[in-house]
Amino acid sequence: MKLTVDRKACTGAGNCVRLAPDWFDQDDDEGLVVLLGDAPPDGLRPLMKDVVDACPTGAIRVESS
Repeated sequence: MKLTVDRKACTGAGNCVRLAPDWFDQDDDEGLVVLLGDAPPDGLRPLMKDVVDACPTGAIRVESS
């Protein structure tokens, strides 16, 4: 599994940080998503699906590896 983010699509809602703070953060300048790691273990697939679903702009994607 591989995570990708589109910072141009991000509005800084912060849902990703609330759901998975070990994998996402927000920058200090604009509050936009910062990816802390791009390859979570497969056991986190349900959590990452929740993160994707909670993103109001679709800025976060999970790709199968």
